[in-house]
Amino acid sequence: MSDFLRVASVSDVPVGASLKVVVNERDIAVVHCADGVFAISDICSHADVSLSEGEVIDCTIECWLHGSQFNLRTGEPLSPPAIFAVPTFEVRLVTESDQVFIEVATEPKPVSTDGKQ
Repeated sequence: MSDFLRVASVSDVPVGASLKVVVNERDIAVVHCADGVFAISDICSHADVSLSEGEVIDCTIECWLHGSQFNLRTGEPLSPPAIFAVPTFEVRLVTESDQVFIEVATEPKPVSTDGKQ
């Protein structure tokens, strides 16, 4: 079971936005969409660029360089040129007083034998 690290307040990541954080020396994009808050590797599987700089569309994030979109729940690419998934991380929201904080698992979700998380 993974440990969790507090990375931001929900107010730091408005709906439709993303924030690059570092957890265990890994760059992770924390993304807030209408469906919730998700954490996905910040590095595109097609090119070594930051996904957190891309556009949030529904429950996906689009790589700004070549336009591949990744499912925030599974990390699966939904459009080329990317063909490999990126790791995703469990997120939990913790309320303290009147603030809600985002905590991200220190290890990625396990990948199943069919390649999906």
